[in-house]
Amino acid sequence: MFLDYGKNYANAPDDYVYAYGLDHNWRDSFDNTVPDPVDLYLARVHKSSVMDENAWQYMSGTDASGNPLWSTDIAGRQPVLHDDRHIYQDVFTAGRARDMTVLSQGGVVYNKPLNRYIYTSWTEYTFEFYESPTPWGPWKHFATKDFGGYPWTHTKHGGYATTIPSKYISADGKSMWLQSNVCPCGGGYPHGDHWAYTFSLRKMSLEPHRDSTPGNAADPGRNLAREPGTVPVQRAAHFGRDAFYADGNRDQNEDDWNDERKGASWWGYTWPRQYMMNKVVYTTGDMFPDGGWFAGDLRVQVRRDHQWVDVSGQRIGPAYPNDSTAGAHRTYTFSFDPTAGDGVRIIGRPGGDKTFTSIAELEVYYGNAGGVMLGGSPTDVTGDGRDDIVTFTRNAAADVYASPSNGSAFAGGGKWNEHFAPAGETPLTGDFTGDGKDDAVTFTHGAAADVYVAPSSGSAFGTGQKWHDHFAPGGEVPAVGDFDGDGRDDIVTFTQDDSSDVHVALSSGTSFGTGGKWHDHFAPAGEFPAVGDLNGDGRDDIITFTKNAEAAVFVALSTGDSFAAARKVLTGFSPGAELPRVGDFDGDGRDDIASFTADTAADVRVALSDGSGFAVKGVWHDAVSGPGAYPYVGDYDGDGKDDVVSFDHTPEADVHVALSTGTAFGDRKKWNDFFGLPGETSL
Repeated sequence: MFLDYGKNYANAPDDYVYAYGLDHNWRDSFDNTVPDPVDLYLARVHKSSVMDENAWQYMSGTDASGNPLWSTDIAGRQPVLHDDRHIYQDVFTAGRARDMTVLSQGGVVYNKPLNRYIYTSWTEYTFEFYESPTPWGPWKHFATKDFGGYPWTHTKHGGYATTIPSKYISADGKSMWLQSNVCPCGGGYPHGDHWAYTFSLRKMSLEPHRDSTPGNAADPGRNLAREPGTVPVQRAAHFGRDAFYADGNRDQNEDDWNDERKGASWWGYTWPRQYMMNKVVYTTGDMFPDGGWFAGDLRVQVRRDHQWVDVSGQRIGPAYPNDSTAGAHRTYTFSFDPTAGDGVRIIGRPGGDKTFTSIAELEVYYGNAGGVMLGGSPTDVTGDGRDDIVTFTRNAAADVYASPSNGSAFAGGGKWNEHFAPAGETPLTGDFTGDGKDDAVTFTHGAAADVYVAPSSGSAFGTGQKWHDHFAPGGEVPAVGDFDGDGRDDIVTFTQDDSSDVHVALSSGTSFGTGGKWHDHFAPAGEFPAVGDLNGDGRDDIITFTKNAEAAVFVALSTGDSFAAARKVLTGFSPGAELPRVGDFDGDGRDDIASFTADTAADVRVALSDGSGFAVKGVWHDAVSGPGAYPYVGDYDGDGKDDVVSFDHTPEADVHVALSTGTAFGDRKKWNDFFGLPGETSL
């Protein structure tokens, strides 16, 4: 494969001609007759000696500065690209191509406007794309286009020997043509239409990645799937109609049947810039006897720093059944904590005998409060008077880690429980036994709606024990607080249905009692409920942030056996997608409220409680918790004033704290450099 530097090699940086090659075979052999290619090699020769075999030089590595080394000994060659991925490892139809490597004889072109080298490879079912800043690398795989399995058709499938002719690259480098050949060997062409190899052209657009910060404000009516530059992404498109799930028509649909026995299906979008988002709306497509639904592990992922990571705080409404009863053309809403990314997708295990899923529409929004609404919960798991941090991994292992505070940092992160609060449950913390150490609690939701508690010993959480057998079912929002003032934390749930009831189950120290209705209309759907001792009487009260245009705040005080009538105590606080939190920031014994803008400004506004209302005190910090971060509050230095903690939830997993002075939050400092990974719930 000669490197295409344009007509007459006009864009070449020197007087050499460059060519790439593969060992053993020009593509996967299907039957392992010879070893399949997994390495790409580079050679060069002076343009005056192309036909002189002895003049060719082979790249044999790089020096300490990354410059290429060349040798005339072909045995000393070193690959410039290694990719040992195998795709379509198993297919349903016997005798068809399977378990294929991905490097093949395609083409390499220099895209001068973008100053990038692009290698186009192919398999029986896919195109594979790689890019590099130099001919010798580093090469990086940046995209796969999956056309699906046999049978091949005239227009749908990719074909052989994919190349990008330099002649047809646009002036800005972003538009080009892919050429390939499709042969009749894939079968499936119309009866009597005995066509031979075709010459296929496809328009391709590239948008270079640029570091960006999301600039979209909360707007519940703005569908981010319609933004300029949106690219649909999926595991495969059976009919090649990926535009169908972003056209607003829920009667049309696509599926990802591709004859592959696959373990994951996904549908989503990527963008050339980052957006904030907290809701994905998925409408199913047709259901079939052998597939069309997700069978498990259904979740939302966002793309950050070129990696797909699970979102935090996900909840699905209505509950997705993970079988064919999901139904055709039904809509499911995925709400999650506000997060930033330049891509989003739903992903899960495909169902049915033929393992595929279907879709009619996928919408993406950044609107009012979404996700599991966690206003926070106390986290002094060691009982030393300083709040610590806890993270629930939510994966198959469902481990729980804690990192105790020493007053100026969080010390490491050790495993405190090895199976507690798996995905789909809501984990929180509180002192349910009354021994001064905060324990872990999880609400299973679903039909059973069990509640499990793992008491803290000060150095670990014990085995989870069922403390209640029906509390906070379905999509209800649970929280934790000491509502009767006996020194033991209790549990509360906000039904957020038409009745908007509030139920409480009091702790006896070894279990939760029968749930009782403590309020008959509070925090309806769309509002953000939370808990705190707002009047300083030793009993926790309830508070809700309406999140609408008025952005009102309502409070209902605890009497010890019920909540009093709700009162509006503030307006214009924590609107839209801002994140409200409750804590005693000035140390006067009464809980106050804070709102994190969760945007590029990263402001946090505080309103202090006087026991009967709140007085807005303005911005207490202007860069504490930015887009995609997760802020909570607690007294991390043990001085009686609640501070701010922010979990980055990136692969670096940094944790920052800003201590309260009583009138502001101080400098943001890193207290832990690896705690709370993407997809975990950290408190």
